[in-house]
Amino acid sequence: MINRSEKPKAVKDIYFELPEIKEFRLKNNLRVLFVHKNNLPILQLNLITESGSKFDPTGKKGLAYLTAQLIDEGAGKYNALELDEEFDLLGTAFNTSLDNDNVLLNLLTLQENFERSLELLSLIITEPNFSDEDFIREHAKLITKLIQSKTQPAVQANKAFDKIIYQQNPYSFPTSGLENDVKLISNDDVKSFYNKYYSPNNSCLIVVGNINENDLLYNLNKHLSNWNSTSNFDVEISIPQKEKTKVYIVDKKDSPQTEIRIGHLSTKRKTKDYYAKVIMNTILGGQFSSRINLNLREDKGYTYGAHSGFSYNKVTSHFIVSTSVETKFTKNSVDEILKELKAIKVTISDEEIEFAKSYLTKRFPAMFETFNNVARNLSTLVIHDLPFEYYNNYLSNLSSVTRKEVEEAAANNIFEDNCAIILVGDEKSIRDQFNDYGYEIESFKL
Repeated sequence: MINRSEKPKAVKDIYFELPEIKEFRLKNNLRVLFVHKNNLPILQLNLITESGSKFDPTGKKGLAYLTAQLIDEGAGKYNALELDEEFDLLGTAFNTSLDNDNVLLNLLTLQENFERSLELLSLIITEPNFSDEDFIREHAKLITKLIQSKTQPAVQANKAFDKIIYQQNPYSFPTSGLENDVKLISNDDVKSFYNKYYSPNNSCLIVVGNINENDLLYNLNKHLSNWNSTSNFDVEISIPQKEKTKVYIVDKKDSPQTEIRIGHLSTKRKTKDYYAKVIMNTILGGQFSSRINLNLREDKGYTYGAHSGFSYNKVTSHFIVSTSVETKFTKNSVDEILKELKAIKVTISDEEIEFAKSYLTKRFPAMFETFNNVARNLSTLVIHDLPFEYYNNYLSNLSSVTRKEVEEAAANNIFEDNCAIILVGDEKSIRDQFNDYGYEIESFKL
């Protein structure tokens, strides 16, 4: 008979090994990473090109975003509708996304339709139409999106956080741009941005699926080698100095809730203490039973959820705590978050560390369930220049982290005295709670 009062014992340790990653270059020097995965007759292609919003010129913030939105709106002999119909007939899913550093083009296709889908992808990246008709439509949609975002406190909180901690470097601007800048962008600007920054020499194609390596290489060269390289470009990213903790209030008159963002700049992704940071943040605010969430949600009842994490870009990162609370609990919530940031540097128990390791270990295999999951994880290797064996060693590296290393990660990466505290809500109600507060308070306008 099963004793349900006892926790089941693990039968054995989880073992994971990513299939071999093959790397090669096409005739035009486009870097390709390939993982053979044959449990389904499909292929996932992720094209990463370093042409993100950090390259937006002054006065044209939003140009990279608009270019990414337009690149698949017609290509070669196909207009936007015809191109969508071609993908639909093949059962192929295609989409684009963008962050500060990169544009990501995702394509998922059946094995039998791989070559035809690849041909369409080639048209998109080598012969985008950028028609005036499509530009007018997407340009108007982007302006509408930016106007609507002004009514969304969570979006405004994230924008304010980035603007404050990154100051005037390229990461301080929203990837979708600034409304007044977008109004000045022309279709010629889009074409120029594409010609300058979309290039095989700053790109990597990731392929995951059931195909012979020689057949893959032949088809890639056949359809993509006509994509010509341009000059290499980069942008200078200055890292702001740490500042003393300060409160910034973005007024949303009569708002019943306050969006809270608390955080600061941190180190880049490729550091020796990365695994210790992952464990430390899991304890602090990285999962449901974390300290911050249990405090604000379960104990105090201030919020439906609160979490923390490190967000990485190419050259740096930031640490952030995010939540939304009823306005009357704003100061109490800020105080509790700062208390937890201090406490994580004072004491961490062995039980917390083991629980965090177990949590991270058990969820790890799910990161590779789908073809797209595998491709996205390979993208992480490319973006952050990580070794191919990174994922094969992930669990052992987590397991080997000591309590001392977790404590050092907290001490070296959490700075409650150097935080930006962003509060988006009814300013009068918020200020009334912060009378005689120990930190400087500033009204902040986006």
